[in-house]
Amino acid sequence: MRLIIVSGRSGSGKSTALDVLEDHGFYCIDNLPAGLLPQLTENVLLKAELQQPKVAVSIDARNLPGHLSRFPALLEDVRSKRIQCNVVYLDADEDILLKRFSETRRRHPLTTADRSLAEAIRVETDLLGPIADLADLKINTSNLNLYQLRDSLKLRLLNQPEPGTAFLVESFGFKRGMPVDADLVFDVRCLPNPYWNCELRDHSGLEQPVIDYLAAQPDVEEMFQDIASYLLKWLPRFAASNRAYVTIAIGCTGGHHRSVYLTERLGALLQQTLKNVQVRHRDL
Repeated sequence: MRLIIVSGRSGSGKSTALDVLEDHGFYCIDNLPAGLLPQLTENVLLKAELQQPKVAVSIDARNLPGHLSRFPALLEDVRSKRIQCNVVYLDADEDILLKRFSETRRRHPLTTADRSLAEAIRVETDLLGPIADLADLKINTSNLNLYQLRDSLKLRLLNQPEPGTAFLVESFGFKRGMPVDADLVFDVRCLPNPYWNCELRDHSGLEQPVIDYLAAQPDVEEMFQDIASYLLKWLPRFAASNRAYVTIAIGCTGGHHRSVYLTERLGALLQQTLKNVQVRHRDL
């Protein structure tokens, strides 16, 4: 059995996550009372007609506070049955959540006559703390549109050919902000920048002119070797510590040239020695 628990603050994209999982064969339950998790898994395991059951549930602040505070014990109970269980926590910056509720004119589930939207968001943060602390995967959706969120969820949750730690090597541009869900970040802005070469500016790090230019730079090769040496040594130890997801982010100024080139090379190298290595270019 595979179980995915989706949680996060209201407005962060939980409904989208359930839609993606349902489209890929998961039986989805929205707003499950957390206290029912153990019973749910027992009932599913007893169903002989489900040979490889896949279930996704959403647990959010509409739960009873007592159930949310018991979440760590409930999760331990589920995992004691040797169920493959991942906890995914979606979030966004507070100003983004305020904007989303303002634009859609939806009511936050925790607002009352005496509690403003901003106060409700802060209360929700505290209530969901026990789930956020135990999340295997956290995705900040502040800068993601609907389609980007769908793609991100598919990449991290569904494109995992084998059990074990899923590694994501991701390029990004600092000018659009650093990925807040990255576990390891490498800044490569000190390397020669193809952007300042007019003939290379409109090409990306996936294209041969930029590849040839960067491959000829001694500093670029030295940076690649140093990062590769670190990752080859330490990523297997992340996997040995039962981490479900590890994100390695490589950043340059715009996220089009240097970080893309190095991400491609590092991803190809890691795929030779590690399972479940994915490559993504956030800003291309």
